[in-house]
Amino acid sequence: MMDYLGSAENIGKLLNRNNYYFVPFKQDNFITKPRSIVFEADYIIKTLEFALEGKQISPILLGI
Repeated sequence: MMDYLGSAENIGKLLNRNNYYFVPFKQDNFITKPRSIVFEADYIIKTLEFALEGKQISPILLGI
């Protein structure tokens, strides 16, 4: 559990920095992998377009 908390803390730090942009992500499999997240590949191009304008695509955390 501690590794997960460290990762969440690091993600939180990056979210507050300039020029770091996240591709939206969601929980992988909440039953067998409750701490796993995966990015949503369909949003890569849109995230890049937003990043070129200096904006973060929203929402970052997607529903299942």
